[in-house]
Amino acid sequence: MYKRQFYGGWLDGLLSRIGDIFFAIPYILAAVVVMTVFRDSRSVWTLAFAIGAFAWASTARVVRAEVLRVRQADFVMASQALGQSKFKILLNHVVPNAIAPLLVVSTLGLAAAIVAEATLSFLGVGLGSDVMSWGNDIAKAQASLRVAPMALIYPSIALTLAVLAFVTLGELIRDALDPKARARR
Repeated sequence: MYKRQFYGGWLDGLLSRIGDIFFAIPYILAAVVVMTVFRDSRSVWTLAFAIGAFAWASTARVVRAEVLRVRQADFVMASQALGQSKFKILLNHVVPNAIAPLLVVSTLGLAAAIVAEATLSFLGVGLGSDVMSWGNDIAKAQASLRVAPMALIYPSIALTLAVLAFVTLGELIRDALDPKARARR
């Protein structure tokens, strides 16, 4: 049997174990720790690092699974039989066919990052109270909930609609790039 492996082996195993370690760490908790440690230098970049450095593992796991699925396809075996190099097959066949789940997971990841930022700001370890954030708005409105409930409701609705928009975008991208999924529903 012809061995179909794309740059896997020990490097794939090592990266998978590193991804498993990061996958096991709750990224909101890790972001709280990172933002607390970098209390004096909080910026958008610090926040992006705090969320992204611990949230990448789920996306990497989905992409790896999709690449492993696509590399078993008949068109990949046909390209190998025609003598194309591993890199050319990876670039021309595997990556384009594995990109759809990456786009869907990325939109869901953006929704989760928006919620994470709002959570960190609500907890007081986000960008700070001087920065516009739905989490800051919700935290400030919590004190005046009985007097002015709309101050809490409006940012909550805005946050919910933004997250719902990204989730819906992910569903639409999945339907557009995978018509079989649409037919199964």
